[in-house]
Amino acid sequence: MEPFPEVPLFEMDQEEDEEEEVLSMKSRGGMFAVHAFAAGGTDPDTFIYMNFMKTHRCYDAIPTSSKLVIFDTTLQVKKAFFALVANGVRAAPLWDSKLQSFVGMLTITDFINILHRYYKSPLVQIYELEEHKIETWREIYLQYSVNQLISITPDSSLFDAIYSLLKNKIHRLPIIDPASGNVLYILTHKRILKFLHIFGSMIPKPRFLQKTLSEVAIGTFDRIATVQESASVYDALSIFVERRVSALPVVNKQGKVVALYSRFDVINLAAQKNYNNLNMTMQEAISSRACCVEGVLKCYPHETLETVIDRIAKAEVHRLVLVDRDDVVRGIVSLSDLLQALVLGPAGIYERSSLQDGLKQVGN
Repeated sequence: MEPFPEVPLFEMDQEEDEEEEVLSMKSRGGMFAVHAFAAGGTDPDTFIYMNFMKTHRCYDAIPTSSKLVIFDTTLQVKKAFFALVANGVRAAPLWDSKLQSFVGMLTITDFINILHRYYKSPLVQIYELEEHKIETWREIYLQYSVNQLISITPDSSLFDAIYSLLKNKIHRLPIIDPASGNVLYILTHKRILKFLHIFGSMIPKPRFLQKTLSEVAIGTFDRIATVQESASVYDALSIFVERRVSALPVVNKQGKVVALYSRFDVINLAAQKNYNNLNMTMQEAISSRACCVEGVLKCYPHETLETVIDRIAKAEVHRLVLVDRDDVVRGIVSLSDLLQALVLGPAGIYERSSLQDGLKQVGN
């Protein structure tokens, strides 16, 4: 399989807004068929989730009520980010009035890239954030990047949506009505897993869910990006940009995880209007967060895959930090990892060449 392409700036982000909790089966009368099959002696359970996704459309996963914010590219960047915070959303489709079409997405990643690129010191105002329009920022950045809006239709399968998300390494996939050209919804990893978690009880439970993490080796275990609690927020932004990760376990001198700093925490800098002080330590940044933030949810090598999926789905988080008995970080289990293993892997589509040695050092 060919290498996955680089992520276009206006497409990449791994956080998402909280939506209306109501889900409904809007087609097929709430029923579906699972065509599990065995190939070459493979356990038929392997294909259960793959076929579940193939027999459901993107439209099925759209909630009955949700919020969608759209920005015109002539809007000032600063106002756009404040609007994201005010509306409780973390990404917005971009409309170009001249082209009369959607041209991209504005996400927290853009905020991170602007801060990282233009921040000098607490004494120097970030002019580019204060004065630039979205179209200006896009012109500056896109000269270094190939960008196109990646979208999907309501009638496409959820399997196709997962493939598009993981292949393009994006975390927001606009569902666009081909007839009207309107954006109906922004589909995310979290929404797909939530849909599976709710309606998955209607299909046979695969036996492999009882396997432990050390047996299935689902997750990322090499070169885990972490940040010291004594490091600065700017240091964390540098890791976000260079390593292209969605969250950083914050560790103390002993290597134990004490917090999790995500991309969404960065947009809170806009809400608190303290994005001009990126020299503050991670410890200070974490202590100044609002009370309702994503904490450090952990998992352990001896826990079953079912336990991990239940925990990540019920807590509505994007990843769990895999730790050993001493709370030292050994890996990250993300929504992308789960969807890759449960859905794309059985179809013979692999993001990584090998996960064989992933948990050897964590097993005991």
